[in-house]
Amino acid sequence: MSEPRPAAGRRIRVLVVDDSAVARRLVRQALETSSRIEVVGSAANGRIALRMVADRQPDAVTLDIEMPDLNGLETAREIRRAHPKVRIVMLSTLAVPGATATLDALAAGADDYVLKPSSAGLNGAAPEDFAGQLAAKISQFFLPPLAEGSGAPPKAVPRPASRPDRAPCVKPLALAIAVSTGGPAALAELLPNLPAGFPAPVFITQHMPPMFTRLLGERLDSISPLRVQEAADGMTVKPGEVYIAPGNYHMLVQGRAGTARIRLDQGPPENSCRPAADPMFRSIGQVYGGAVVAVILTGMGQDGMRGAAALRQLGARILAQDEPTSVVWGMPGAVAGAGLADKILRLQDIPAELARQFS
Repeated sequence: MSEPRPAAGRRIRVLVVDDSAVARRLVRQALETSSRIEVVGSAANGRIALRMVADRQPDAVTLDIEMPDLNGLETAREIRRAHPKVRIVMLSTLAVPGATATLDALAAGADDYVLKPSSAGLNGAAPEDFAGQLAAKISQFFLPPLAEGSGAPPKAVPRPASRPDRAPCVKPLALAIAVSTGGPAALAELLPNLPAGFPAPVFITQHMPPMFTRLLGERLDSISPLRVQEAADGMTVKPGEVYIAPGNYHMLVQGRAGTARIRLDQGPPENSCRPAADPMFRSIGQVYGGAVVAVILTGMGQDGMRGAAALRQLGARILAQDEPTSVVWGMPGAVAGAGLADKILRLQDIPAELARQFS
């Protein structure tokens, strides 16, 4: 699913869609701070947006959720159906309706979301952070542009293959998952396909803000044979249960295998994230040693790579999602590129591999 970069010398073409003229201007100004992005137009509702996508052929669309005539969810669904290669970034709020609608849009085919700035009267990103966050969300889907004046494409980087099987030292006692962009859809495919009675606890760090993680847990719980919940401080860890790190907290595991508990921590962000996967992986290694399987799924950046390295030194097994099935092959690509992955697998093949590892 990872997209090639735009043609040499061409910036990423973005269409801005929002029923508010103030919001359209704000988003346009934010995008125009990036030299990689060109705003090719704006639309006041979904119907206009669909015509403009066909006419102006943008690489990406920013999409408000609440709009007259055709709302953001319906528009995202139509864009994904008619223009499957166009990337869709939703603009959301931290209010329950906004978070719920954003998760609906992600399930309908949107690729990512960004919180609207609080200057618009919303409890979202700080105005000074919005431009950088929005540009990063758009740019993550496209490979870097050609270096200025290079005249030639960058050298191809060989994709690492899975490492040869290592004989597991011990039976795994815990499953740890790191995921970011594309995570809700990836988890919605993975968790329902784990067997009922899964013999180990499952710990998940998904890069999301508060409220989103709770709502995500509720959605996944409704479709999974395992109990899925947002983690709480002091919660006792049990086999066959899934714990999602709450927004704005690192999720750590403390104690001993069999009697471990969750500890939530608001220490500094790592890899610009809180929750982050690296501290979760480190803490799980301290409790379970090498009796861990770690899975790094789709996502921007390299969160999880250092933690995976620490787990691998203890003897843990490391699985990475492959590039074709990833929305963004950042996190799993970093693990694969560092030679840490025992296997690089299609998303749809990971549940069967986990069932085998834990059998």
